[in-house]
Order: sequence, then C-alpha cells, then structure tokens
Amino acid sequence: MRNFKTLTVLLCLLIAAQSSQSQNIVQWRGVNRDGIYQEKNLLKTWPEAGPKLLWQTEVIGNGYGSPAIAGSQLFVNGETDSISQVFAFDLKGKLLWKSPNGKEFMGKDFSASFPGARSVPTVYNDLVYACSGMGRIGCFEAATGKERWGVDMIVSLSGKLGYFGYSESLFVDEKNVYCFPGGVESNIVALDRLTGKMVWTSKAMGDGVSFCSPIVVKFPQGNVLVTVSHEYLMGLDTKSGQMLWSYKEDSVKREGEYCNTPVYADGFIYDVSGVTKGKGAFKIALSADGKSIKEVWHNSKILNKMGGFVKVEDKLYTTSADHKLKGLDTKSGLVVDSLQNLFGSVIYADDHLYCYADNGNVNLISLSSPKMEVVSKFKVAKGTKEHFAHPVISNGVLYIRHGNALMAYEIK
Repeated sequence: MRNFKTLTVLLCLLIAAQSSQSQNIVQWRGVNRDGIYQEKNLLKTWPEAGPKLLWQTEVIGNGYGSPAIAGSQLFVNGETDSISQVFAFDLKGKLLWKSPNGKEFMGKDFSASFPGARSVPTVYNDLVYACSGMGRIGCFEAATGKERWGVDMIVSLSGKLGYFGYSESLFVDEKNVYCFPGGVESNIVALDRLTGKMVWTSKAMGDGVSFCSPIVVKFPQGNVLVTVSHEYLMGLDTKSGQMLWSYKEDSVKREGEYCNTPVYADGFIYDVSGVTKGKGAFKIALSADGKSIKEVWHNSKILNKMGGFVKVEDKLYTTSADHKLKGLDTKSGLVVDSLQNLFGSVIYADDHLYCYADNGNVNLISLSSPKMEVVSKFKVAKGTKEHFAHPVISNGVLYIRHGNALMAYEIK
C-alpha cells in the first residue's frame, strides 16, 4: 500500500510538472499556434458599439504583429523612428518597459508601403524572444527588458532578407530557438535559447523565406519542425536539422509569400495558401514516425495568403480571396458553409469564430447552429494603416492591434 501511495504521489507530481511546463510558452495564435483559445463563458453577443473598451494605447509604433500575454504582462513589437522595439505593458495598459531590437523593416519600392514590425514575441518562462523585420533576434528578460543576447540572421547566419522582410514569430522549446534566415546554405537554424549560440544549421531546400511561423509536431521517435519557405512546405528533424520531407506549393508570387501557419491535428497537417492560383487549402497525412507525407486532398478555390484558419471538430474555417468566410469538410476538402463579405484573420473560442476583417470590422460568428451566423460586430476606429494583425484572447479580454494602436476589450 505504501508503494502504491508513493507511486500515486509521483504520478501526480509528474502530471503537475507536465501541466506547468505546457503553460510556460506564450506565442503566436495561442498555445498550439492553431488559433484556438481555450476560453469559456464568453459573451454570446456584443452591444451595438462593441464590447467594453478596458484600455487602449497608441505608443507602440508601426506594425502588424499581435500581442503576447503572459501572466500579468503583455508584450508586443513595434517600430518607432525606424528602430524595432519590444514593448511590455501591465494588463491595465501601463507601459512597463521598452527595449530596442535593431533596425526595423522600412522597405523600398512597393514594400515601403508596409513598414513596421511583423512578428509576435514568444515568451518562454521568464524570457521574451523577438524577431525584427530586418532579422535581428533578441532575447530579453520579461521582468526588466534587459537583453540577454542578440543574433542578426543576415550578418551572423548568412540570411537573405525577403522582399517584405522577416515576419517569423519564433518557435521556442526547452532548449532551442528555431529560425529561418533563408540563406542558400544556412537556410534554417536552431539556436541555444539561453545563449543564442548555433546548435545546428540546415540547408533544407535552400529556398527563400516566406512569412510563415513554424510549428513542431511531437513523435515518440523525435519531433518535426514544420514550416513553409517561398515555395515548399517542409519537415525537419528538430535535433539535427535533417530534411525529412517537402511538399511543393505552387501559388507563390513576390508580393504574396505564404503567411499562414500550418495546423497539425490527429495525424494530419492542414494549410491554406494562395493569392490568385495554386493548391489553396490542403490536407496532408503524416506517417506514424513523421518522416514522410502523402497528400489527402487540396481545394484550389480556397485562396488565403495571410488571414490564418482554424480547425474546429470536422471543419476548417478560413476566409478566401473571393471575400467569403468558408467552412470546409476536413474529410473531403469541400465547402459546406459560407458567409458573404468577410475577408481577414480568424480565431476561435467558446463556440464562436472571431473574424477581424480587412475593412476594420471585428465580427463575432456563432457556430452553435448548422450554419455560421454573424451575431455581433463593431468597427475598430483607432489605429493606422491596414487591419492585418490577428486577434488575441486571454482571460476574457479580446486584444486588437491596428498599426500604432492596441486595444483591450472585455468579452466575459
């Protein structure tokens, strides 16, 4: 009996440790990078003017990256006076600190129309990892903003700047930071997360960067880093950087690099891409060890380069280039539901989709009926330039970033 009690205690401690570790990471599009937020008892409808505005700030500079909320702090990237800054706020909107992270992307020719920060900080325990649009990776203390280390992907890792700069929201695990410099030889790199020193470098496909932020799929035999280059979906071994497989995406063009993060669920990878042509939405089966793939289906009529998508039960929800929000059957890839006049970023929480559209409307869409229904919406009045940032939900608060403005709305 004593041995049984001891075993039970050890098992409980192990489960608690694993649960604690799972909460250590705060990152792009939620805990699993899939746009699913595990919030409950949220408002089912909003007042006509929108949910209550708790606070707002217009000091974060230019940018398109969403905030990351970790504990009692919020972190967001922004550009002021051509410098990349990492900002830290408390949850009442008070600025706690800001730290520079090198020069920010300002662009040239057409890309100069989209200056500013691109990515979302990743918070692991007490450290914040941020990437500027010019490819500088900085590691900062969450409490103080003090920089621990910095690496320039172009100077130090032989990276190649994309036409719209770097937009990767870094994936961080207990040992490494994974980044995509995009060089011919040092294409994808793993850095020690505590020192910034190189752990491995991979030639991968030798292809240029896209705007994709990667995921990691875990297998008993080893984990697989999944990301998208300019023309390929790729899988790499996280221990060595060895290229395991690739999948050609055929809708690339210079002004439309892939921005969507792949989603992994139940042995399959889903993704949505495309501007005017290409595979569009697709589903790929991963082998049991993660070392090979096979296409299940693709739907070339679903084209979305940057708004993201979510998988909810047996449906995939995304907006498409024809300005419709569509629900695809995950078994067949066929459209089974749609809503008109919606195009933008999509997340999910508590049986609702949240669509922050390119016209500035934030739409609340119920999934409780057989067909999607917009039950509430409001227009974002503050901020600058395009409505590109993805919404974030944390502790009953909806965060919307529009250029130089960040707003927090009570939705519980």
